[in-house]
Amino acid sequence: MLAVHLQSGQVSVIQADVPHRPPGYALVRMQLAGICNTDIELVRGYYGFSGIPGHEFVGEVVAAQTASLIGTRVVGEINLACGDCDFCHIQLPRHCLRRKVLGIVQHPGAFAEYVTLPEQNLHVVPAGLSNEEAVFVEPLAAACEILDQVGIPEGAHVAVLGDGKLGLLIAQVLHVHGARVVLYGRHEHKLQIARKAGISTSLSEEKPTALYPFVVESTGSADGLRESVKLVRPRGTIVMKSTVHGQVSLDTAHVIVNEISLVGSRCGRFSPALALLEAKKIDVLSLLAAEFPLPQAAEGFMAAQQPGALKVLLRNDQNTRTS
Repeated sequence: MLAVHLQSGQVSVIQADVPHRPPGYALVRMQLAGICNTDIELVRGYYGFSGIPGHEFVGEVVAAQTASLIGTRVVGEINLACGDCDFCHIQLPRHCLRRKVLGIVQHPGAFAEYVTLPEQNLHVVPAGLSNEEAVFVEPLAAACEILDQVGIPEGAHVAVLGDGKLGLLIAQVLHVHGARVVLYGRHEHKLQIARKAGISTSLSEEKPTALYPFVVESTGSADGLRESVKLVRPRGTIVMKSTVHGQVSLDTAHVIVNEISLVGSRCGRFSPALALLEAKKIDVLSLLAAEFPLPQAAEGFMAAQQPGALKVLLRNDQNTRTS
């Protein structure tokens, strides 16, 4: 099969073996996959990664232990849990102590013609969702995770920093939840997407000080957390979403003196994301920027790294067969 390979900061497309399907796993033919900021950070050295990346995908099950799955369109949760550790026993497999992570930690990713995942990780895509919508389930689930972690009341004032793909999804999710959201960004064409959804936006470099009880940091930059600390009011909460290669410096005195809560946030449950998409409450199609066939993945990564880029997709239109 064709597969994208990252090594030493280089993106290439190689011939690889179709992955073996262990018992309890499904073999999925990738149809569409999305390049996200984490994939770009992997290119820059995040996790010391080398191998096949990719964790946002929609595909068709071509082989499975459960016969009813074969032929269905699916999306897949990215954490492969051991099932035996303390976190697995309390139904938190996303924090499994021995987990593998699709396309990030010890499990080949979805930027390939075929990918394997445990059947328990798969969610069947509702018939009313296009592939272009379904490919957003994983990042939308990460946006929904904020509401599982932090009790944000309806009507609460929330600042979202960063008008990238995830920031736009987060702003929409919190807006649908009933929060009064202000999205701070640097790109007029991106903020227009938020305004179309009824969200207040700001392009201003000058931000208020100590105003918001809740701030979500999704800038993808090392400066985002420092800006968030200035924005949040005493005893407020900052939700940290950015994954950045390298160290982030922070003067903790302000955090301590003002008793600010810092909450790390990453993957989320897929069911709320699928429900929002099926109800057409989140606009994801406006986030689409470009689509490249899998053999042109290097060009796709280049496009995804351009300033102001939104979602770039990789399409698997090969006719490879597998047994």
